[in-house]
Amino acid sequence: MINQITISLIFALFGISFVLYLIQKIRKASSGTPKMEEISKAIQDGARAFLRREFQTMALVLIVIGICLGIINKNLGQVLAFFFGAFVSSLAGYLGMRISTLANAKTTEASRLSFVKGFDIAFSAGEVMGFLVVSLGLLGASVLWLISKDVNILINFAFGSSIAALFLRVGGGIYTKSADIGADLVGKVEQGIPEDDPRNPAVIADQVGDNVGDIAGMGSDLFESYVDAIVSSSVIGLLLLGEKGLILPFILAGLGILSSIIGSFFAKVSSKLENADFAQQVWGVEKAMNRGILVANVLMIILAYFLVQKIFGHLKFFWCLLIGLLVGFLIGKATQYYTSGEKKPVINIAKSAQFGAPVLILEGLATGFLSIILPVLGVAIAMFLVYSIALPYGLYGIAIAGLGVLVVLGINLSSDCYGPIADNAAGIAEMAELPPEVRKKTEALDAVGNTTAAIGKGFAIGSAALVALAWLATFLQKAKLETINLADPKILASLFIGGMISFLFPALLIRGVSRGALEMVKEVRRQFREIEGLREGKAKPEYEKCIELVTKAALAEMLLPGFLIIILPILVGYFFGVEGLTGFLAGALITAFPLALFMADSGAAWDNAKKYIEAGNFGGKGSLAHQASVIGDTVGDPLKDTAGPSINILLKLIGKVALIFLPLFL
Repeated sequence: MINQITISLIFALFGISFVLYLIQKIRKASSGTPKMEEISKAIQDGARAFLRREFQTMALVLIVIGICLGIINKNLGQVLAFFFGAFVSSLAGYLGMRISTLANAKTTEASRLSFVKGFDIAFSAGEVMGFLVVSLGLLGASVLWLISKDVNILINFAFGSSIAALFLRVGGGIYTKSADIGADLVGKVEQGIPEDDPRNPAVIADQVGDNVGDIAGMGSDLFESYVDAIVSSSVIGLLLLGEKGLILPFILAGLGILSSIIGSFFAKVSSKLENADFAQQVWGVEKAMNRGILVANVLMIILAYFLVQKIFGHLKFFWCLLIGLLVGFLIGKATQYYTSGEKKPVINIAKSAQFGAPVLILEGLATGFLSIILPVLGVAIAMFLVYSIALPYGLYGIAIAGLGVLVVLGINLSSDCYGPIADNAAGIAEMAELPPEVRKKTEALDAVGNTTAAIGKGFAIGSAALVALAWLATFLQKAKLETINLADPKILASLFIGGMISFLFPALLIRGVSRGALEMVKEVRRQFREIEGLREGKAKPEYEKCIELVTKAALAEMLLPGFLIIILPILVGYFFGVEGLTGFLAGALITAFPLALFMADSGAAWDNAKKYIEAGNFGGKGSLAHQASVIGDTVGDPLKDTAGPSINILLKLIGKVALIFLPLFL
């Protein structure tokens, strides 16, 4: 078994080698003009300032939790694994964000020379984050198992990654939307200056927020999901099937890295796009990314077929993995349909904007509610199918399906992280006042990024739901619970409490964004009022003050919701026992999953409805429809970029807290 787990370690090291190759390629590229370098450096400095403050706060929280774990478990190895999980997740987020902020100006400069080169730099930088996440996640889990042979060590490793994800995803989400709303309300609405205008004091904080939320935040979120999928399926596999059950998830993850790397070489755009029009360039980039993802998935399916057959002598768990892959695809397609500017739902929202903001808001809400139907039905049917196929090891089948959604995460996350890099590149082209032909190229790259970002959020939420289901299955197996009595008032009460936390958690985050944005608005107004010549472009804004202000606000506003999702499972377990804790986990899962999808999809739909109007439809920029769409976009921003994605952390974290503290309730 040791040799077989070592295979996964080799795949992880291969992935890290690929990342080092990509970093060298990006570093060699030019950063462009002094003005572009200055803007890029300001974004890099802002990102480092945010991470420095966040890691300082995180360290204090980690120490407190580590001491509690030591007192309860009396096992130094588990405490060290917890710290190691937080460190590896933070390292992936830090390195990914460093490269993304380094690559933004390089993407802009490459686009001056060639559209193909611009895409290559942006996608390569996205690949750095994508392959760092999967390689470091698999490396950490493999090393810990080889050293300890203890599943509790793996569970605590996953728990540590959750705390890092809590800070980077939740804190980053509050940061990015506070900065974005503050920049838009004063800059575009009050002062009437364009988006990404260097006169706006909040513009650099806004650019930093793209990286904080969609690179470090998304990366840490999916790092947690990826590690959770490997660990939960390994734990259940070992309990039900012995060594074979533990080996399969590790080697599947390794083959996923290999498949993703091969697929990435097919994600290349044609040189024919160089002189193509805007729509053709957007279509060409989407086609290239889809081709790479398709190759990775097909190769993974072939390799998984032979692997499962070799280990078990049957294909039950192969079908479970395949169903998981299909569910991930279904969620992505459903998200794309309800949020794409080319599809009927978004066009209907844009059309409704002609009749004012209230009608637009209602249409967006209805679209968000409708968007959850296919993903929720898909997960429900998949859960039933994989459980039935895998009998008598149904819970293991569910866990393998959860891994199936994430098994080619390397290339999927690369496409997601490409988006904010292209967005930054377009912003730098605007702020550096580059020629229109360069801006056209960067805007085409950015347009694709908007689509991949929306699909990525839906994918992250869907994977979180399946991983949460796997943790619930692991909890049931460890607690030796086969059935629960729904007529038991303790279980009913716990179900309601689980449903309640799904609403309380995002409510606190949205309020946090509101408070952070208010502070940002006050600061931006102050600078326009007190700095002479700022409005005319004769004076430079104090970018650093905006970054510092929104960083403090984000960290302050995330502490209470973070504390609640750690302490509530413990309190429920203490008062209602193991059965009640099961009800709590189930109640949270069945409410949080559709709620997260609703918020992410409605927010993205409002955003793309605004972009559709800005493209010249229904009156274009400056029309009444455009004014209504700006309101819808502002309402949707904290839903799609803060509250919705942060529910992922809630879903996964409560399951691990329940599992780690389970001995207290038995």
